[in-house]
Amino acid sequence: MLRQINSFILSILLIGLAIVRAEENVSLTQKLTVTLPSGDRMPVIGYGTSRIRGDDKVKEALDHALSVGYRLFDTAEAYENEESIGKALKELLPKHNLTRKDIFITSKVASRPESSGANSYISLSRSLRRLDTSYVDLYLIHSPEYWSSVAANSNVNFSEIRDLTWKQLVKGQKDGLARNIGVSNYNIDHLKELLSNDYGVKPAVNQVHWNPEYHQDDLLEFCKSNNIALQAYFSLGGDKHKIALLDNQEVKKVADKLGKTPGQVVLRWAVQQNVLIIPKSLSRIHMIQNLDLNFQISEDDMKILSNLQKS
Repeated sequence: MLRQINSFILSILLIGLAIVRAEENVSLTQKLTVTLPSGDRMPVIGYGTSRIRGDDKVKEALDHALSVGYRLFDTAEAYENEESIGKALKELLPKHNLTRKDIFITSKVASRPESSGANSYISLSRSLRRLDTSYVDLYLIHSPEYWSSVAANSNVNFSEIRDLTWKQLVKGQKDGLARNIGVSNYNIDHLKELLSNDYGVKPAVNQVHWNPEYHQDDLLEFCKSNNIALQAYFSLGGDKHKIALLDNQEVKKVADKLGKTPGQVVLRWAVQQNVLIIPKSLSRIHMIQNLDLNFQISEDDMKILSNLQKS
């Protein structure tokens, strides 16, 4: 019995030591930023808020996230949590001795008729009211086409919708409502179309699905060559595929070799390719781990992880 108690105490101490060490490394990785065309510095690692809803749940999540070092928060009109985020930040920023200028807020215009196109400027203004802020640091077109349930019943020219939406976002940036603007889920053809008629403002960011099992290397190279930052969502696999990715034997082998978790390995795999990430977690320990990416994956292991790509 005494041996079991001592073993339990030792386990608790080791966990505590691991957290302290992780927090020390976090101070290094949380300082990683990229410089956008506007000159603004954008954190490489942010906090995703998709499917985190309700004032209490959002406040608790953001409180933990701010306490461990997150400074970028990614939301969207479609996430239906902007108002909760606005309320939480208004209360939490003073608690953590921070101001609005210390954080980076991203939101997105919903890809549906009532929000995008000619309505995009109004959508941006509404997002600001919900977030209780005078500007967002980054505002994205959430998708190049209406979401499937809407698109199936639409006879619209999506090229024209994209063009009009971007024109409205450019106006929003020039009016100071968004410091930077960009896109999400755009492929190379979408980007070429936009760059051919960008109204004087190129997209700063393209946020896409990106992890070892799903990545478009040609898209990454195109973005790099056009000074567009690529940001990953579902960098841990997404809600449906997260367990499968983190249980992958190749991922586990690399994690064991480095003394890291599988989650840290797949996140580092992205960051090591200069891909920005916005992992989501409600666990404070996992939040710390997701920031603790101050290590290197060997070139051979990077190739192994990249080869997990599924068709």
